[in-house]
Amino acid sequence: QVQLVESGGALVQAGGSLKLSCAASGRTFSSYSMGWFRQGPGKEREFVSAIRWSGGITYYADSVKGRFTISRDNAKNTVYLQMNSLKPEETAVYYCAAALRRSSTYGPDYNHWGQGTQVTVSS
Repeated sequence: QVQLVESGGALVQAGGSLKLSCAASGRTFSSYSMGWFRQGPGKEREFVSAIRWSGGITYYADSVKGRFTISRDNAKNTVYLQMNSLKPEETAVYYCAAALRRSSTYGPDYNHWGQGTQVTVSS
């Protein structure tokens, strides 16, 4: 079983930056692909980014390419999402998720989810 705890959400002005962290419990973190998803007010959950369990391959939604960077530190059981040039429409709860040895941009493929961290981007 993997438990995920996100942190780093905050209120930030448009154009600003934030770095989200997701700490995972368990000794098999390196076997999990990790993803970030978000759900804005009145919107469906959407894929943001993912990183393969080996860390060598990353995936991004078109809307965040060039601005967001996902990374992981398997020694610390942590995955990060660096977000730059944030936009007001990116206000959302950001969720971390884990999928056992499966790289995917599809939410239902992820087995474990965190509680989320709120990111608010003011205009």
